Amino acid sequence: MDYKRGRYSSLMKPLFGFIDLTIVIASTFLFALNVSNIYLFAGYLSVFWVIICFKNHFYEVERHAKITHIIPLLVRQMFFFAIVLYTYIGVFKQPNISRLGLANYLGTVFVLISVVKIFTFLLLRRYRAVFKGNIRNVIVIGQNERTRQLIKIFKTRLDFGYSFMKVFNVRKSDFCLESCFTYIIDNEVDEIYFSVAELSNHQINELISFADNNLRELKFIPDNKDIFSKKLKYEYYDYIPILSLRSIPLQESLNKYVKRLFDIVFSSFVIVFVLSWLTPIIAILIKLESKGPVFFKQSRNGFNYIEFDCYKFRSMMVNKDANLHQATKQDLRVTKVGKFIRKTSIDELPQFFNVLFGSMSVVGPRPHMVVHTNLYAIKVDKFMVRHFVKPGITGLAQISGYRGEVETDKDIIGRVKYDIFYIENWSLLLDLKIIFKTFSNAVEGEEKAY
Repeated sequence: MDYKRGRYSSLMKPLFGFIDLTIVIASTFLFALNVSNIYLFAGYLSVFWVIICFKNHFYEVERHAKITHIIPLLVRQMFFFAIVLYTYIGVFKQPNISRLGLANYLGTVFVLISVVKIFTFLLLRRYRAVFKGNIRNVIVIGQNERTRQLIKIFKTRLDFGYSFMKVFNVRKSDFCLESCFTYIIDNEVDEIYFSVAELSNHQINELISFADNNLRELKFIPDNKDIFSKKLKYEYYDYIPILSLRSIPLQESLNKYVKRLFDIVFSSFVIVFVLSWLTPIIAILIKLESKGPVFFKQSRNGFNYIEFDCYKFRSMMVNKDANLHQATKQDLRVTKVGKFIRKTSIDELPQFFNVLFGSMSVVGPRPHMVVHTNLYAIKVDKFMVRHFVKPGITGLAQISGYRGEVETDKDIIGRVKYDIFYIENWSLLLDLKIIFKTFSNAVEGEEKAY
């Protein structure tokens, strides 16, 4: 469980996006466009450029993509950008704007961004091949014609950035999945490729559970792509079809940035208009009743299993078991003020600072104490899937009857089930529904809010 799955090249896409946006803005000052407000014009183009990029998945270019994939991306991007560009004339009533100037501007932007796009694509490939950067460690389970072709691609196409570690022969008498799992953990393997035709359903289920619980990416090598659900994502490494198992909406750039923007706006609103005046009142009440800090800090596991400090208003007497045992009904550690703020969920409000600083989200799977996370990771199947997204102050499991103390295995299994459903079916509308229901439950009171 010490493995932290790398978020490869997390700065590359924002960097490439910044370069392109700079070209879009800077080019507006190169031509006599005769617009009434050049800064409004530049701002208008910038906003729509970003929107088109997200909708067009302009920066979602996989490492195994071909140069022929870049050309359609550029054409679509510039086609919609051209529409937005000339729409400015009517929207802002600019009859005197130079059409020739707009054409020159559009042509310049197209050429510059095309050069940058293709150059960075080739440069990144060169970087992987020569300097061995941006590498993913991979293994293959199964030996047949398809797997041999795939391994050849891994070894020869160094520009793809895959480091082939080992192939496991399923047909050998000493083959067992446990040895694969040990090797994967010991060698920090990032991606697992396996031949569907060579494993039994039971073995496939074991492999899926292992990948889910250990944050590894699992990819299928099919024997016949027609037998699989169309919901599975198909990718091609040269001519070898690869299937990805789980689709997570929040791994898409647009969804990720929409959720982050919502988190920043919502948490800022709560901090400015609620915590600014509520915190002094709660602090005085806590201090009057018991000695100790106003805020309680506890390490919890978040996105990619990385630990972070989660903040709450202190609701218990200072005790050495705070990081080991959950609050139970009639818990003697809970103060009188603590009972009230726990019942109304006020004790959770400082976590909006966690949201603002990026370690949490307003809505997501609730984070557990580290000691409990380590226990559930071993005990509960697919528990680790919860760490594919940021933890939340509230979540679908919490509004569905699975908040508070975990009394039985049924509680944590139900929580995991709802959390995985949320991860695979996220939408902003679902977040808003969960927030509304959380507020409603806090007002009405909940049985397990103790």
